[in-house]
Amino acid sequence: MTEQAQWTEVCALADIIPNAGVCAKVGSAQVAVFRLVSPQGVEEGVFALGNFEPKSQANVLSRGLVGDLGGVSVVASPVYKNHYALTTGACLEEEGLSVPVYAVRVVEGLVLVGAAV
Repeated sequence: MTEQAQWTEVCALADIIPNAGVCAKVGSAQVAVFRLVSPQGVEEGVFALGNFEPKSQANVLSRGLVGDLGGVSVVASPVYKNHYALTTGACLEEEGLSVPVYAVRVVEGLVLVGAAV
């Protein structure tokens, strides 16, 4: 049996404040969706990670601060300030901590997050 991506509409891209996150339910998972925009106003991408932060054991990543740490786009957990890479979900401070990464696409101004079925 092969897995297919099921796409869930989360919100309009314009509903996500630049360089901030929102939380959405995708299937049974809470997903943190982030929109990165350069200081010049250029869209740099939309990323989705699991919202559950493993160190604090809380669903908080969508409330974290996004930024760049050593050339890696990250979100900093609002609880313990660990940084999670937006592309891989890996924690930069603690090897072995990570969060799931979800596929994201923007179609006609709508943000869609993919979850395996």
